[in-house]
Amino acid sequence: MTGPLPPADFDGLRAAIIEMRATLPKRLMQVASYALERPDDVAFGTTASIAQAAQVQPSTLVRFAQHFGFDGFSGLQQLFQDRLKGRNGSYEDRLRQLEAGGATGTEGVTILHGFLAAGHESLESLASTIEPGALERAIATLARAETIYLIARRRSFPIVAYMEYAFGKLRVPCRLVSSAMGNDDDLLAQATPSDAAFAVSFAPYAAESVAQAQALKDAGTAVIGLTDSALSPLAVCSEVWFELVEADHAGFRSLSASMAFAMALTVSVAERRRQA
Repeated sequence: MTGPLPPADFDGLRAAIIEMRATLPKRLMQVASYALERPDDVAFGTTASIAQAAQVQPSTLVRFAQHFGFDGFSGLQQLFQDRLKGRNGSYEDRLRQLEAGGATGTEGVTILHGFLAAGHESLESLASTIEPGALERAIATLARAETIYLIARRRSFPIVAYMEYAFGKLRVPCRLVSSAMGNDDDLLAQATPSDAAFAVSFAPYAAESVAQAQALKDAGTAVIGLTDSALSPLAVCSEVWFELVEADHAGFRSLSASMAFAMALTVSVAERRRQA
């Protein structure tokens, strides 16, 4: 009896993971989440280093690979390495060079250069991964909405806060669903199918944001999502969603690409409404 044929490329593996996410055992889901969030690390890491980063046993990586039809982990890892072929000179390489060249200035300047390099990497990744068709659907959905509800918490909050400011200047009706008054439920109760929402959440996902996005979906309000993994709970309740993983420097992540994407979306929605 033969097992399933392994995916032919990274996109095929990603699609298979998404299809099986409801049935994957907990540890395999843990590997899947790490692999989709940090594909470059999977491409270059050893079995031991990847297992440690994903907080699983090395044998779990082998089981994960076999679950998708590979004989062992090295066969699956080849998909991640093939994904990188043909990419232009990596910003990750530049970041590593900056980190190694600490003599370029004071510690503060070195840290600044590290974040600049990480920001460049994030923006380069954004430019190569955003699907034009999905972006067009998101713009159309938000542009025809009577009111746009903006949802985010914690690290994601600055994104929607600036969108609220920009939408206000552009005279686009919107509501920020994260009030110090604690009336979020009252705001959400006013949403109708004629409205739309833009929700942002990155791992570890804010339960409140996911619950609010799900509540709007259940009420017939279209949700556009921005998140960092195909396995994000926000992806499940979004009509259109975008996957964006910010590069980090020393474990810290900025919002360089997220803010660029959010502002492009905001201005595009305002321009579409003006034309209409």
